[in-house]
Amino acid sequence: MVGIGPGDTEDLSGRALRALNEADVVVGYRPYVELIEGILTPEQEVIKSGMRLEAERARRALDLALAGRSVAVVSSGDAGIYGMAGLVLELLFTMGGQGQIDFTVIPGITAASAAAALLGAPLMHDFAVISLSDLLTPWEVILRRVKAAAEGDFVIVFYNPKSKSRVLQIREARDLLLDYRSPATPVGIVTGAARDGQKVVVSDLEKFLEEEINMCSLVIVGNSKSYVQDGLMITPRGYRIAGGEER
Repeated sequence: MVGIGPGDTEDLSGRALRALNEADVVVGYRPYVELIEGILTPEQEVIKSGMRLEAERARRALDLALAGRSVAVVSSGDAGIYGMAGLVLELLFTMGGQGQIDFTVIPGITAASAAAALLGAPLMHDFAVISLSDLLTPWEVILRRVKAAAEGDFVIVFYNPKSKSRVLQIREARDLLLDYRSPATPVGIVTGAARDGQKVVVSDLEKFLEEEINMCSLVIVGNSKSYVQDGLMITPRGYRIAGGEER
């Protein structure tokens, strides 16, 4: 399981690069595989498919690994965070293949980390990561998690905030957050981090829905102490700064 980071091959770890170079077969979601095609070789078998075929890809990868092939299953960001690692591992145990495969997860730069780096320093204190996709999780459960994070004053990172067919969830989440946070709370939106067309916007809780948001976007909502200075989001950790006051 290889996390390839946000998309730019310069963000691949050394371990990830070695694993990809040494694999007989590379398996993944088509757009993610295409991000790393420049480092693959003609000798390697590449298996890529579309959205919602995750289980099929996982089974194919495991079948190949059980047949003695060296297989790299790729996920953008970190393979163990909203990636393929969990599904592959569950199927491995279901198929009774444990002990026959050297299963390894190679972490990558997460989408949250990549977006935070572009926004400044919004994740300097406790934060929660929540996917707004209700494809696999009931919306009522997601809203309960958003409410809990809001009550706990966590910085919140929203994955999968909006798609062409799923447009109301981000608005409902925002409306719920307004029950607990000031409309002026900083909100950062990063779309296509480290990819062509990358876009970084800093807004606030009241107005951020006016910005373009899609499935390639990550939305970071600050906590009650977060602020913006010179266009950058900062969530203070609480350190005393020499010559100044603790924020």
